[in-house]
Amino acid sequence: MASSFVPFQVHCSLQKPSSNLPNFDFFKTTHLSSSFKPFLRELQQLAFRVDIPKAIKNTSIKLLDAFVDSAFQFVDYPLDPFQTNSAPVDELREAAIVTIIDGQIPSDFPDGVYIRNGPNPLFGGLKSTKSLFGRSSPIWVEGEGMLHALYFSKDTNGSWTVIYNNRHVETETFKLEKQRNKPSFLPAVEGDSLAVLSAYLLNLLRFGKPYKNTSNTNVFEHSGKFYSSSENDLPQEIDIFTLEALGDWDVNGAWNRSFTAHPKRAPSTGELVTMGIQATKPFVEVGVISADGKKLVHKMDLKLDRCPLCHEMGVTNSYNVFMDCPLTVDIDRLVHGGQLIKYEREGYARIGIMPRYGDADSIKWFKVKPNCTFHIINSFEDGDEVVVWGSRALASVIPGHGSDSEKFEWFPSKFRPGEPIEESFDAISEDQLLFHRPYEWRLNMQTGDVKERNLTGPNHFPMEFPMINGAFTGVKNKYGYTQVCHCESSSAKGTGRFSGLAKLYFDEQQNTGTSLDENRVEGLIKVEYHMFEENTYCTGAAFVPKEGGVEEDDGWIITFVHHENANVYQAHIIDTKNFSSKAVAKITIPGRVPDGFHGAFMPIQLQNRINRIVPNFDSRTR
Repeated sequence: MASSFVPFQVHCSLQKPSSNLPNFDFFKTTHLSSSFKPFLRELQQLAFRVDIPKAIKNTSIKLLDAFVDSAFQFVDYPLDPFQTNSAPVDELREAAIVTIIDGQIPSDFPDGVYIRNGPNPLFGGLKSTKSLFGRSSPIWVEGEGMLHALYFSKDTNGSWTVIYNNRHVETETFKLEKQRNKPSFLPAVEGDSLAVLSAYLLNLLRFGKPYKNTSNTNVFEHSGKFYSSSENDLPQEIDIFTLEALGDWDVNGAWNRSFTAHPKRAPSTGELVTMGIQATKPFVEVGVISADGKKLVHKMDLKLDRCPLCHEMGVTNSYNVFMDCPLTVDIDRLVHGGQLIKYEREGYARIGIMPRYGDADSIKWFKVKPNCTFHIINSFEDGDEVVVWGSRALASVIPGHGSDSEKFEWFPSKFRPGEPIEESFDAISEDQLLFHRPYEWRLNMQTGDVKERNLTGPNHFPMEFPMINGAFTGVKNKYGYTQVCHCESSSAKGTGRFSGLAKLYFDEQQNTGTSLDENRVEGLIKVEYHMFEENTYCTGAAFVPKEGGVEEDDGWIITFVHHENANVYQAHIIDTKNFSSKAVAKITIPGRVPDGFHGAFMPIQLQNRINRIVPNFDSRTR
C-alpha cells in the first residue's frame, strides 16, 4: 500500500518567499459553502503577502498557528480492538545483535539487508481533527515511515551475525513536527468537505505544502543507492547502514513532483521508470531515469482527464504499462460536498501501453472491466500481446467508506471468500468486493483485442502484496509469490491480515492442492501455500535470490512474522523450492515490529562494515 495518496504540487507558505503561488480560482464556485467564502478570501490575501518583511511573516505564521490551536482539536484516530499490532513503537537507541535463531540460515543465503517500511505515527498514533468547519481525518495508510532492518553477515568460518535496527524516516515534515513536539499538519483527506478544504489551505499557508511526506510505503535501490518512498512526495535517500534519511531525491532537480512507491527497472537498459500523480493537471506524468541515476532522460504528460490513484506501473522490454482504474482524486467532487478520494464501481477502467520514450499520442488504451488493482505482479511481451498480471479486486480499501464510526461496519463484510453468484467468475457477491485475486489481462497491440481472466478461483484465499524474482521484471516468468489474507481476521480488523504465503505457478494448471474448500476449477493456475500457525501473521515479504541460482525459483522468501498468542516477533526464511515445508530459519526479533507495507532484500557485502551498523561491534563481541 501507500501513504497519503493526494499529492498537490503547490508550494507556498508564509515561512519563505515563493513565486509558485497557489491558484485559488478553482475554489471560486457558487456551490462552495457561503460560510467558507470569507475564510477563503482571508487565506487568499495571506497567500499573496509572501514578500512582506520577515518579522511580519513570522507574526503571520504565529497568528495562523494560534488560529489552528484555538479552532482545531486533534483527537486520536480510532483503532479497532483487533488492531493489536498497529500502534507505533519507539526507535532503538542502537542496533541490537540477534541471539535467538531457530533452525539454520542457509550457507548460500546472501549477505545483505532485509528492510521493511511501514507507518509509525508520531505522538502515539494517527490524529483526526474537530473544528468549526467539521471533522477531517487521515486515511488508515498514513503515518510517518519507519524502517525495520535485519542485517545478515557471514564470516570466513561460515558463521552468521544477524543485527536488527529500526529508525524513523526523517523527512523535512517529520523534523518540523518533531521540533514543534506536537501534531501540526491538519489531516486533509477524509471528512467534511469544508473541513478538508480548510485543512488543505491552512497547511499550505503554514508549511508550504498541504500534506506531510510520510515516506512509509516501500524501499528500493537504484545505481547502488537506497531510497524510502511513498507516492505523495519525493523519495528519501537512505544510508542503508545507519538508516539515516539523507534528503529528497529529485534526480538533480529534474523531477519536481510526487514519485511512485514502486518504480520499475527496465529490462536490458537498467533505466528506472517512474510516475507522479497529483490532483491538478497534469494529473499523471511518467519519467525515465538513467541507469546511473543522474539524469532524467525522458518525461511525458499522459494528458488524462482525471486523477487515478495508480499505485504501481509495469514495464516490458519495450513498453511502460499504466493502470487507469476508477479510484480517483477529485477536488471538484470535494468542493461539491463529496469525497476527495472515491472508488466509482461503475466507472471506466483501462490499461495504457506506451513506448518507453513515447508521448501521450503514442499510448494505446485498452478498455477493461472496472476494477481496483494496486499491485502488478509482472508484465511482459508475448508475441503481439502485452500480458499484465496483477492482484485485482472490485472495490478499494482506500479510503474506506463513510465516517470513522462506519468504517469498521463496512470493511469486514467485503473480505469474505465465497462462490461466484453466477457462471462468470467475475460475478461475485457484495461480500467479496475486497477479495484480491491474481488476474491476467492479455492486450493485443495489433488488433486491440482484450482477454482477461482470474488466475485463481473464489474458493482460494485472497492474495495481495505480490512479489517475483526481481531479475524477471518485465520479462516472462514462471513463478510469483503473494501474502495470503486471513479472511476472518481481516473481517474482524477491517484491513488485510496475512496468515500465510502463496507460490503461483503461472505455467502449471491447478491441482488438488489446498484451497478454502478443496474444490478444483479447470483452467486456473497451480497455487502452493505456506501457512503459519493459528493467530500468526506476516508483513513485508520479499524474495531473496540464491547466489549462483540457476532456476527462477532458486531462493527464499523472508518475512516478518508476529505470533499474537505468545506476542513474539520473528523473521522467517522459507525455501521457495520446498515452499510448503516449515521455515528453514526463524529469527527472533529483539523488539516489536508493527504491521507495515513492503519489504525488500538488498544484497550487500557487510563483513567489513559491521561497525557502521553497530559501533564498537568488535569490542562488544569479544
